[in-house]
Amino acid sequence: MDGAPFDSTIQISTDALDRLMPMHVCLSASGHVVACGPTLRKLATGTSMVGRWFFELFEIRRPGGISDLAGLRQRVGSRLYLALRGQPSPGFRGMAMPLADGQGLLLNLSFGISIIDAVRRHALTDADFAATDLAVELLYVVEAKSAVTDELRQLNLRLHQAKTAAEQQALTDTLTGLRNRRALDIALTEAIISGTAFGVMHIDLDYFKAVNDTMGHAAGDHVLREVAGMLCAETRVGDTVARAGGDEFVVVLPGLADVARLTAIACRIIAALNEPIDFEGHPCRISASVGMTISSFYAAPIPDQMLADADQALYACKHAGRGRALMHQPPTPARVPALTLHITEA
Repeated sequence: MDGAPFDSTIQISTDALDRLMPMHVCLSASGHVVACGPTLRKLATGTSMVGRWFFELFEIRRPGGISDLAGLRQRVGSRLYLALRGQPSPGFRGMAMPLADGQGLLLNLSFGISIIDAVRRHALTDADFAATDLAVELLYVVEAKSAVTDELRQLNLRLHQAKTAAEQQALTDTLTGLRNRRALDIALTEAIISGTAFGVMHIDLDYFKAVNDTMGHAAGDHVLREVAGMLCAETRVGDTVARAGGDEFVVVLPGLADVARLTAIACRIIAALNEPIDFEGHPCRISASVGMTISSFYAAPIPDQMLADADQALYACKHAGRGRALMHQPPTPARVPALTLHITEA
């Protein structure tokens, strides 16, 4: 009514206050908690807040120096930063306002930027926040972005793995699992670029055609796979063992350019391949001829030239009786004839 006095006091039930402000704290004139919101009670696991002195439960971090109700009253309407004592909970932002009796205080708290940590740590849900709190909707956006980012990360990982697998497959001989000719070319090029001396072996199987002709291609494939395993067993992890085609294999040995050591490795390979290879109870008998060369024989090593020279040494072994190893011999520089000077007196 016009002219009638207006009472600005608002009365609200505890249940309504819990729904409207689920993180509120009501303090008595002495500074003791007389009521608190359900979300705040959920955070203070194992601790009953009602009846406790406010400053026994909370620490006001900013502004500094507030340790009693009188100090808190002086900061009515100001932004406060506080945290629960002895609880692994995030910090809060809050504001205190006087109650209608003029003695007590009502504080309303929120998480601020620590909301994500609070939700994860305390398993909070939408029901733990006021219906008007936009922080939950922002949280959904953050979680959605996190989920999308994680999915993209997983997708990139799968694409990288697929690419790596495809690249490996493109460099692998499907029958033996060794490197193929493409991988061999890459290994030779990388060895030359490195500038470190290296050795090359060209290995050809003797009598392999007889195995195919008498026992079938299944036996021949089995022999090739067994040979691949033997070559890997007699070489180092960093060496490249490749099937160049048919029953021919090439080994690139980085950092190994000593003729005696290369010859010893070749002899071990020949000895291993001289042993019969069993196929369905029948022995398959082969041997191997090995031609070798080393990069230090060349002023500027060229992959095709080195392979051709190793191949030439290999076929020299074949002509000499098979089952042996031979090192390519670089051409001896032509000798320059001595020049004799005849000095005559004028």
